[in-house]
Amino acid sequence: MTLEVRLAAPQDMDEVFALRHKVFVLGQDVPAELERDDIDARCDHVVALLDGVVVGTGRLVPGRVSTQGSLEQAPVATVGRMAVADPARGTGVGARLLLLLEQQARERGVAVVELHAQVHAMGFYVRAGYEQFGDVYREAGIEHVGMHKQL
Repeated sequence: MTLEVRLAAPQDMDEVFALRHKVFVLGQDVPAELERDDIDARCDHVVALLDGVVVGTGRLVPGRVSTQGSLEQAPVATVGRMAVADPARGTGVGARLLLLLEQQARERGVAVVELHAQVHAMGFYVRAGYEQFGDVYREAGIEHVGMHKQL
C-alpha cells in the first residue's frame, strides 16, 4: 500500500467533497449546508491518497474563521475540514495532513495557525503542539474548542 500526501489538484475536489460529506454530514450529522461553504474556493486543500484513493483531506484558510463560520482578516491561517476515512484513522494520515497544512502556512508567511477542534480530537492536536484558547462552544451541534500553534 502506498500513501501519498500532497496538495489537492482540481481533479481531486469531487473526492475531497465526497469524503467530507461522508465524515461530517453522514457520520456526524453536520447539516450539508454548513459543511460546504464559499471559503472553500479561497483555501489550499490537501489530500492523502492510499493506493490512489482519497482517504484524508484538510484545508488551510487564509485568515481567521469565526465560530459562526465567517472569514475574518487576521495574520493567521485556519486549519479546517480535517477528515480521514474510517479505515485510515489511527494510521498517521491525519498527522501527515496536518504537517503539510502547517508547511503551506509557513510558505505563505503565516506564523500562527488556528483551528476549531472537536473536543474528542483535542488530544490529537495537543500531540501536534497545539494549545487550547477560549472555552468550549458548539459548532454544527458538536462541542469544539479553539486551538492554536506558533509555527
